[in-house]
Amino acid sequence: MNMNRAWVYIGTIALGLWFSATACNGLIGDEYAELPVNLWCWGLFAWLFRGGSRKQRIEMITVIAIATPMELFFSEIWLIYEYQRGLMPLFVPAGHYFLFDLGRMAADKMKETWALPLLVPFVPLVAYGAWTGGDTSGVFLLALVLVFTKWGPQPRLYSAMAWAALAMELWGTSLTNWTWANQVPWTGLTAWNPPLLVGSFYCFGDLLVNMAVVKFEGKDPLEVLV
Repeated sequence: MNMNRAWVYIGTIALGLWFSATACNGLIGDEYAELPVNLWCWGLFAWLFRGGSRKQRIEMITVIAIATPMELFFSEIWLIYEYQRGLMPLFVPAGHYFLFDLGRMAADKMKETWALPLLVPFVPLVAYGAWTGGDTSGVFLLALVLVFTKWGPQPRLYSAMAWAALAMELWGTSLTNWTWANQVPWTGLTAWNPPLLVGSFYCFGDLLVNMAVVKFEGKDPLEVLV
């Protein structure tokens, strides 16, 4: 069941981003490119919510409640990246849950002792980015991921998300679904497109989700909205 769900997530993210970016290679009008993806993603989200456990429903609501304002803040206020058509596509918050659940399934396959070693390949790449000046923000983002992984409540998840987020970001930016700013506003730092350790933002979101689940797990999922 989990493997089937994982492939649905991977297909949804990969094909959904391609469809949205290319308007199915121009077969439909660009103004309608996001509509089928929006309908599919939210239909899948609703189906998972309907069949999910209490804990899963709380996680789903919490991911949406956290991801939506974070996305709007990063893209509309901080301006660290810009979406292809301006405003955040409606499928993005649902996609955050799919990536979160996919990362959790990957984490479940990992041994606890793998969490930190799996981050080691990032170190020379971050050092290269800092040395060349192309991605000086990577040093700080790597530090955040290491802190989350070393002392956070779900180290395997944070390690898995660092790689899962990078894979999704590389695909999305290659299709120009969104573009990261080379100069990070307010900081004086630089970033690649995408930043190498963009997964640190996802790790922070996952930490907030974990805290919310611990707080609300004993309540009805819909009470989380009240």
